[in-house]
Amino acid sequence: MSKPSWFTCCALTSIAILWLTGCEMPWNDVTSPAPTDSTVDGYFEAFAASSLGEPFARLAPDELARFDAGADEFAEVDTIAEGLGPVFNEASCGTCHTGPVGGTNNRLETRFGRIVAGAFDPMVTAGGSLIQDHAIGKVGDPPTYEFVAEAVPGDATIRASRITTPLFGLGLVDAVPDEELLRLANLQATRTPATAGSPSLVLEISSGHMRVGRFGWKAQVPTLHQFSGDAYLNEMGITNPEFPDENCPQGDCAALAHNPVPGLNNDGAAVAAFTDFMTLLAPPARSRTSSLVVEGSGMFVRVGCADCHTPVLVTGPSPVDALSHRVFRPFSDFLLHDMGSLGDSIVQGSATGSQMRTAPLWGVRTRTALLHDGRAATIDAAIRAHDGQGRLARDLFLGLGSRARVALLAFVNSL
Repeated sequence: MSKPSWFTCCALTSIAILWLTGCEMPWNDVTSPAPTDSTVDGYFEAFAASSLGEPFARLAPDELARFDAGADEFAEVDTIAEGLGPVFNEASCGTCHTGPVGGTNNRLETRFGRIVAGAFDPMVTAGGSLIQDHAIGKVGDPPTYEFVAEAVPGDATIRASRITTPLFGLGLVDAVPDEELLRLANLQATRTPATAGSPSLVLEISSGHMRVGRFGWKAQVPTLHQFSGDAYLNEMGITNPEFPDENCPQGDCAALAHNPVPGLNNDGAAVAAFTDFMTLLAPPARSRTSSLVVEGSGMFVRVGCADCHTPVLVTGPSPVDALSHRVFRPFSDFLLHDMGSLGDSIVQGSATGSQMRTAPLWGVRTRTALLHDGRAATIDAAIRAHDGQGRLARDLFLGLGSRARVALLAFVNSL
């Protein structure tokens, strides 16, 4: 590994300092740095939008045009003639990622599998592990075949639900260099070994190289572009250059002989547009702080929440100024942690059944369903459900006095 750069050292130092000082910084002072000190530029958060669902402020005209075009693609409802299906989950990105635009409506998706000879079997030949719960129905004129929605097969022993994740600020996450996440994992292994996370190493299709995954509940996707292509295929059934092969309905590949739109459904333009929308979608702004929130930030660190929900990360270079060398506050390390009984038992990418990616907490105050399956309606309930590497923090939270616990919850609800 190469010697850490000055920028890297300062970035990791800033993370450590925030852990130790209770995470509080001038959260709402999202301003440009003093023009006389260009090095400070890397330590100010990218310009936030005034409300959720909007692009970063002060984008260049061409960037804003790309965002607008991406937003149109995001909202578009695809049709069978455009390649929708034959099996799919929804016909538009916006169907799941709404409330507000780019958020989540808590739409649940289902994965399944089973254990065979001690190993996870995703049951690909039965349509696993992801269920596509819609189908295009009868095809042909007159109809000669009917595509039907998939269902969990009777011999599956594992069934897991996952809610769709918000898309806010993901351009910043995409811009974090792999090396920073690897060094963060090493820092955790040294500082907090009992709760240290593991990087999810997965294939980047475009380069053929292994990268650090950061998107999806299992951090199974390394880049926003790949995340977009994956969604077009697995959520809408639209094949594209990086995902050219249709999903076989319920594992029956012979059924694809009846696919009304075989071949590549999209040349990649729609995937690129959706990627632009996510890249340029601003992160959630922080709500107002109070003395109780400041007190709670100290509790957040003290009980160990910040060990995994890392307060700050720093991006690397980017052609988009709003994303280049920016400090941002996702409250996640984007690493995998063993969550014990809170895991979903699905093996995906390099994640085991009990491992889950640390969920970012920014914008959590706007959420009505928490944890990967939406089981928790409140922050308190979500903390109480923590297990595995999160168990100690949970127990310390439960051991706090009533005021300290209220303060910690107020802090999280301010994010």
